Amino acid sequence: MVKVKEHNNNKRKKIKVNETIRFVSILAILLMVNVLSSFVNFRLDLTEEKRYTLASPTKELLKKLDDVVYIKVYLKGEFPAAFQKLSRSVKETLDEFKAIAGKKIEYEFINPSDFEDKKDREAVYKELFKKGLLPTDLSVKEEDGITNKIIWPCALVYYKEKEYPVNFLKTRIGLTPEESINSSIEALEYEFIHAIDMLMRDHLPSVAFIDGHGELDELQTADIYMQLSSSYAVSRVKLKEKINALTERIGKDTNITLKNKYDVIIIAKPDSLFSEKDKFLIDQFIMNGGKALWLIDGVQAEMDSLRNSDITVGFPKTNNLEDLLFKYGVRINNTLIQDLQAAPIPIVTGRFGNEAKTELFPWFYFPLLNPSGNHPVVNHLNPVKGEFVSTIDTVGDSHLKKTILLTSSKYSRFLKAPVRISLGILRLTPNPEIFNKSFLPAAVLVEGKFTSNYSNRLIPIIELSREIGFKHESPPTKQIFVADGDIIRNEVKKGSREYFPLGYDRFTKQTYGNKEFIMNCIDYLCDDTGIMQVRSRKLKLRLIDKARWKESEMFWKIFNTATPSFLVILGGLIFARLRKWKNTQKL
Repeated sequence: MVKVKEHNNNKRKKIKVNETIRFVSILAILLMVNVLSSFVNFRLDLTEEKRYTLASPTKELLKKLDDVVYIKVYLKGEFPAAFQKLSRSVKETLDEFKAIAGKKIEYEFINPSDFEDKKDREAVYKELFKKGLLPTDLSVKEEDGITNKIIWPCALVYYKEKEYPVNFLKTRIGLTPEESINSSIEALEYEFIHAIDMLMRDHLPSVAFIDGHGELDELQTADIYMQLSSSYAVSRVKLKEKINALTERIGKDTNITLKNKYDVIIIAKPDSLFSEKDKFLIDQFIMNGGKALWLIDGVQAEMDSLRNSDITVGFPKTNNLEDLLFKYGVRINNTLIQDLQAAPIPIVTGRFGNEAKTELFPWFYFPLLNPSGNHPVVNHLNPVKGEFVSTIDTVGDSHLKKTILLTSSKYSRFLKAPVRISLGILRLTPNPEIFNKSFLPAAVLVEGKFTSNYSNRLIPIIELSREIGFKHESPPTKQIFVADGDIIRNEVKKGSREYFPLGYDRFTKQTYGNKEFIMNCIDYLCDDTGIMQVRSRKLKLRLIDKARWKESEMFWKIFNTATPSFLVILGGLIFARLRKWKNTQKL
């Protein structure tokens, strides 16, 4: 009996020793894995849309950093849950950047409202606004009533003594606050990497507005000119049929090479004919790899004609560019789009005493153009306001890649010029059945190798001239064609040189997506690294069904509170039971 007891004691000691050895071994393995993991950068993104995975162009750019990027994020403080979510997402995005770039990414969160003195606080606000950051004013319901909070959903990015403003908040017409925040989160990676890309550039890409054919003047394009100047070297150039207007010759005699002076040219609403020589200069600019943004009217129609009369006529418009555009894969038609989704204009409907009574009516000739798909140029974009917009067709060379960027709404139609334009249609109730053409294209992106409009049309002495350096085909390049010149035109106050922001409607106080669209077009045309592709990123918006949540609110509260405790107790019981059973088996 004594021997049996001694034998059992020895067996228990042996089991304890084995368990101790096993515990120490597991602990050592865990420590070893922990130490090794600090030398290996390994991350898993298990989300469906790869929410925490950076795009390849972002990673490539971050690896090229040769100095520290320092980011001051001003989204800190007490504000509603949606902005807290945006703040967390900013931190997560920057942490992803740090995972690639390491110590070359540094950031801090700052609360610009954290000043008790009102003057100090306002001085900080003015300084941030001056640097290009845009605040948002939010009404917050509190116990003692409703208070207004100034929130700065933005950041300043610093790199090598340069700084670049980043505004996160993307508000779009028709979006709920939750959708706006989600849209802002989708754009975070692009906004930060775009800022870093701009700061890393040694020289600014050059953009030139073409003059000399009745194009929009400096004042009519002042707002977009100013906006472009923050990221590009912008200028205006008159062609005047001069061979070196858009290109320059480098070298002498037999070693002459041609080089474009500009990266992108903008042809904004020309009003007169282009000569063949000017067309040739533009053609050879494209053949040398240049990019172009064309904003061309297909019909001559202006609101000024309706100020003294209720009726005007829109006539077909030509700039002698038709063959050039056809060769590049598009045709701007002599048509006008009418759309039930349209910007309003004020109309005098009567008098109240001595005052004229005006009301706003949707003017079907001012369609609000919708982004088509989620191409980087139009992703997260507000509707773009057009004025007397024509339709555009893709034609010709099938080797070119053509992408529709903007279209009319589902309820639209087009009229062929000459077309009678009458304010009288505002007095009629529109019949949806006649607006039976959906999604009429109004802007197209064309990419690929373009063929010269003058190929096989020149005499040998010009075609073979070293000074002219004629090229039959371009390298891969890209052009954007918009069938409305007014999309880039800002409103100008009468009798002064003041102007409204591009896309701002002074009657409805609404800002449409015109400026952002033009900026995106130029960014895309100048983008040789693929950074713009990050703009097309989509994150799934997973909103709570509030009605369903209301019905089952109590159940989920109890479930979330009781379930963890229940699982811990259940696990403990199972573990104790298993241990007891295991010890019994060993004895």
